[in-house]
Amino acid sequence: MKIAIYPGSFDPVTTGHLNIIRRSAKIFDRLIVCVMVNAGKDPMFSLEERCEFLRRVTADIPNVEVDFSSDLLAEYARRKGSCVIVKGLRAGSDFENEFSMAMINHRINQSLDTMFLTAEHEFMYLSSSAVKELGSYHVDLSGLLPEQIIPDFEERIQSIQGGNRS
Repeated sequence: MKIAIYPGSFDPVTTGHLNIIRRSAKIFDRLIVCVMVNAGKDPMFSLEERCEFLRRVTADIPNVEVDFSSDLLAEYARRKGSCVIVKGLRAGSDFENEFSMAMINHRINQSLDTMFLTAEHEFMYLSSSAVKELGSYHVDLSGLLPEQIIPDFEERIQSIQGGNRS
């Protein structure tokens, strides 16, 4: 059984992330979407919320499992029996950082490879950070976030802004 891991912060999960998940799930027997804990980031949504959002938007994909980890990715992959990390690439600038991380992960776990999937053209510009910025200006997020989580996202934006719509 070929097991792959798609790691990220998913704060929040975007339609670009979901596109990579769907495409990866067709390639591997089992895909673990892993919300990675990054102490250096201050997420908008809790770890539990991000996992719940991912479970909600992947409920129709039977070979996708959602998990979380604060371990090194290479060690997490070893523990899960995975030999592949899936990373989505939006632009050339993504490649430099992701390539370095792939080499580090391979050094820690030599049975681990990284597969890069390029974003489809409609998702090349899309990031969680961009969505949060647009959301703070109350832009219509249809097509940027999965429809199932837009109400949760908008509610969080309102609570952050104190209920004031500017």
